[in-house]
Amino acid sequence: MKRNLRRQLEPLRSNVKLGQSLWGKLSGVAFKQLSELTSKYRFSVAAGDLLFLDGRWYVTHAGLLRIAHRRRCTGIRTSIESQLSDSNSNRWVFKATVYRKSAPKGFVGYGDADPSNVSPLVRGAEMRVAETRAVNRALRKAYGIGLCSVEELGWSSSAPSASDNHARPSKPCASNGSNIGHPRLRDRLCLLIRKYELDPTLVKRYAADFCGTEALRDASRDLVEAFVSTLAEEAAKDRAALVCKLNSYNQLEEVKS
Repeated sequence: MKRNLRRQLEPLRSNVKLGQSLWGKLSGVAFKQLSELTSKYRFSVAAGDLLFLDGRWYVTHAGLLRIAHRRRCTGIRTSIESQLSDSNSNRWVFKATVYRKSAPKGFVGYGDADPSNVSPLVRGAEMRVAETRAVNRALRKAYGIGLCSVEELGWSSSAPSASDNHARPSKPCASNGSNIGHPRLRDRLCLLIRKYELDPTLVKRYAADFCGTEALRDASRDLVEAFVSTLAEEAAKDRAALVCKLNSYNQLEEVKS
């Protein structure tokens, strides 16, 4: 009996432990939500199924695909809405239909993307972003997931620039990230790690080395911001070379030990 209970609670313990290491101590509400998401959908923080941004949980595209696989989704069909899309302005609208055996008519979702509502990191890939957003909405409908997906989030064009941040005094750090505002640096870093499938531990070691501190949390806001920008550039330019660089930190740690 006790063994079965421990087995049931292990996924939640794992999610809470990793979640708090990434985003700080979770509030009572956030903990309760994570508990429900873990038991109901079997989401895993370690697998990249969930992200905690600005005090809210978001499901990822990978997490939605995993739940579709577990529940034996029979197919996903996507198509461009030509009348609503404009290739000249990089505006794309997609329709996605998710099919389940018990619902042959399918569940429909729409997604749009253009340069004004995507991150600068994915500019030029608006078509793929629109398709992903459409698929995510259709999957959420098909499996009754009220949680918004992180890929559906728009990009605030009024986000503070680096020059603005230098001119403003620092504010106290929030419980789950840095003091940059929107988007928070830690959230941006988590998105990069998930997008390029990087090892979080090795990224932290690289960050500490880059910032010249023993731990990333000891670095100044400006240094962390510079690191995040550098990491984004290196990942976009040559992911393989970045992975090799990160692996070198693992080798250094083994030598020290």
